[in-house]
Amino acid sequence: MIRTVLALAAVLTLLPAGAVAQEPGTSSATEAPPDSLDHLVTPPAGTPAHEREAPTVAAVRVEGGIDVDGRLDEPVWRTAPAATRFLQREPDEGEPATQRTEVRFAYDDETLYVGARMYDEMGAEGVTSRLVRRDARAESDRLTLRFDTFLDHLGQTRFSVNPQEVRGDAYGPAGSHPDDSWDPVWSAEAEIDSLGWTAELAIPFSQLRFAEGADQEWGLQIEREVSRLNERQVWSFWRLDESGGPSRYGHLTGITAPAVGVDRLELLPYLVAQTESTGEVDEEDPFDLERESTLRVGADLKYLVSSDFTLDATLNPDFGQVEVDPAVVNLSAFETFFPEKREFFIANRGLFSFGGFNCYFCSNVSPLSMLFTRRIGRAPQATSLAFERGRFVDIPDNTTILGAAKLTGRTRGGTSVGILGALTEREEAEVADLDGNVFEQEVEPLTGYFVGRVKHDLLDGDLQVGGIATSVARNFDDPALERVLPAHSEGLGVDTEWWWGDRSYSLRASAAFTNVSGSEEAILALQRSSARYFQRPDRDHGSNGVFTDRFDPTLESMRGYGFYGRVAKESGNWRWEGAVSGRSPGFENNDIAFLTRTDYVWMNGNVVRRWTEPTAWFRQLNATVGAQQQFNYDGDLVDRQFHGSVFLQTPFYWNTHIFGIVRPSTLDDRLTRGGPVVRSPDKGFLAGFVGTDRRKPVSFTLNPSLGWNEEGARDWSVRLGVDVRPVSNVSLSVGPRFSHSESTDQFVTSREDPVAEDFFGRRYVFSDLEQTTVSFDTRLDWTFTPTLSLELFAQPFVSSNDFSRFKEFAAPRRLEKRVYGEDVGTIRPEGEDAFVIDPDGTGPAEAFTISDPDFNFRSLRGNLVLRWEYLPGSTFFFVWTQDRRSRIFRGDFDFRRDFDELFEAEPDDIFLVKATYWLGI
Repeated sequence: MIRTVLALAAVLTLLPAGAVAQEPGTSSATEAPPDSLDHLVTPPAGTPAHEREAPTVAAVRVEGGIDVDGRLDEPVWRTAPAATRFLQREPDEGEPATQRTEVRFAYDDETLYVGARMYDEMGAEGVTSRLVRRDARAESDRLTLRFDTFLDHLGQTRFSVNPQEVRGDAYGPAGSHPDDSWDPVWSAEAEIDSLGWTAELAIPFSQLRFAEGADQEWGLQIEREVSRLNERQVWSFWRLDESGGPSRYGHLTGITAPAVGVDRLELLPYLVAQTESTGEVDEEDPFDLERESTLRVGADLKYLVSSDFTLDATLNPDFGQVEVDPAVVNLSAFETFFPEKREFFIANRGLFSFGGFNCYFCSNVSPLSMLFTRRIGRAPQATSLAFERGRFVDIPDNTTILGAAKLTGRTRGGTSVGILGALTEREEAEVADLDGNVFEQEVEPLTGYFVGRVKHDLLDGDLQVGGIATSVARNFDDPALERVLPAHSEGLGVDTEWWWGDRSYSLRASAAFTNVSGSEEAILALQRSSARYFQRPDRDHGSNGVFTDRFDPTLESMRGYGFYGRVAKESGNWRWEGAVSGRSPGFENNDIAFLTRTDYVWMNGNVVRRWTEPTAWFRQLNATVGAQQQFNYDGDLVDRQFHGSVFLQTPFYWNTHIFGIVRPSTLDDRLTRGGPVVRSPDKGFLAGFVGTDRRKPVSFTLNPSLGWNEEGARDWSVRLGVDVRPVSNVSLSVGPRFSHSESTDQFVTSREDPVAEDFFGRRYVFSDLEQTTVSFDTRLDWTFTPTLSLELFAQPFVSSNDFSRFKEFAAPRRLEKRVYGEDVGTIRPEGEDAFVIDPDGTGPAEAFTISDPDFNFRSLRGNLVLRWEYLPGSTFFFVWTQDRRSRIFRGDFDFRRDFDELFEAEPDDIFLVKATYWLGI
């Protein structure tokens, strides 16, 4: 596939550039604002000055609708009041916009219309535009509208368009981060002419959420980007050193009692035809078919309960993913995170976000997550039961979702609500035993999921308080599953966010409580999991009262709590923050969230200095210094770091970033994977980034890094990114990356040994590890029209993993290690793929055998996606996904051998055709 990409790139450089109108024109400059920058700033909401000084524009009613063609030839666009006072955010903060902009608003019973004229002093020649897929970011002129439709000074509903009619949209209710996977049904047309360019937008009220009532007043921000000047102009202005957002938006008035619209019910049925072919077929495996075809049908439904509440439902939601998960080699004890990609679960997910998390600089920490929707419909979890019973197994890739529904919205009184429920099918694997008998083994029970989220706003959005409740309940048909999975789990959380001092200071805090119950075997597995390692032999504290804190194989339930708090100064040239986060040992919500570890208290502090006024040396400059540390519930210091970073944007718009971390030696309670605490060495890390001006036809990024520890291990990596845009509708990006990492304490295995008294009768084996990885991320985007695009992604990935110098720690809580065959005992090869280790030579300890863990992994993953929105809201997909992978047990790095053998590996191909049809009833 990568060879195809490179060949296409060569052809595409010969394509003609997109045509634009040629007649130049003139523009009239915006009137100069007052000399004092303070007079230009929109005061924050909640102050009397905001109501007096926030810019306001009125929408006018129009009869008979508007022909949306981008030409602005309707009379209403000459008579409606215009938003015209635009100021620069960049490059000259607070100065009048160099290019005049006029934006007007009109509406009828069903639709909000926007007419915008973007003047350019160079006329058509000054307009810069690129043709990319919907929501894709490109260096282009652009008009963006941000609506706070509830006027709660928190929400954002974003619409944007560029001169080639590329639309963008995002939804971020109740202060959540705008989600650009939201794709409402609306239209936009644009025209390039002798005066610059124009745009007309038609946004049905049925696609918006707003408070019920006769007279509507919405928050409004208008932004225009002039790419050739790197100019970003805004209608409602605040300084770069201030906290902004919806609390400083202007106001859109004049809309009287818009109807919800005729499209109260939206139905999106889909049909998927899929063919999967396997490169290598095991003739003895009755389930290993060379080719397998499936046909799936399903539907998504959206019903507008009111103008501010929506009911979404799905039947048999599609699992076909447009983008593949990248290849990784994970040698840790923790799960790899992959983001949610299914449309039903992505939509309105901001209303379910909990707690929030932010830091100026931090590492090795995660937010207090209470919902990870990829758990719903996950791959069956009890696959070990099938493998225990047979030689060959056929396990479903995912658990079938019988149905799911969610109710989301916001009351006029400022309460946001999100309710989600889902039911997944009981799944069975087919198993063939040694005698050829085929039978079924249940590998996932019937499971119900529930999430309820509520958030209420006070003080004009400066204070939010909320709560969340989650539940997972399983119905077991096979008693064997009860020994593997908990019967049910629950979670309850509360959170708050408070801003004060004209939104210069903020406090975020959240707390959550969890309970999980089931059989003794299922709860024992949770106690032993890598998230907590309750069985650690030197862990001797706590009790199992209200909250679980002590290892007990007879437990049938486990309870815990988590918390997070941060106070910060968020505006001004000097900023600071202090934060604390923790999870009690018994905290467990992995049935419905993403959790990797508990049993810690983490704290962090940073000071930031910002320079936003351009000089001859830079346009922006930020510097951060700080520290963090972490303790477990035994009181052991398990992490400490001191860090600093500098970000600089040059006068010619290159971005540079460098940061460093120093970690002194601390204890490590996870390294032995359930054994005693040991010590980690002093470590250091240094990384940088350089990115050139992305407006150019060719731009580059460079990411080097270097790491080291006191025992002589060295890590280094370099990633080069090259983006080539030969014509306005084609882009090719390639990202070769080379990394080499070394470890002096890679866990290998553990063995029972009564002689190892210091380690409580168990011997823990480690090794040096040299890991070398080469990957080459390649992406081609070819956009034919704003609604028709082709994307091609390919990732060759080669990794070698060489284990050597097998060793053990000399004693718990110490750094010293003893290498077998050098410092203690003996080690000798056993055949070609094993070692015999005698840990004390002629001593009483018994010798044991371990497999040689060396391996090389090669992978080529990629997909091709043709996407066509053939009608508004209706889309056709053709997807080809290919996966080639192989593994050898060598460990040495030979790029040419591994790369050649990668292309020789037999491919697994999936061809998928999907069609959706949007119905508004």
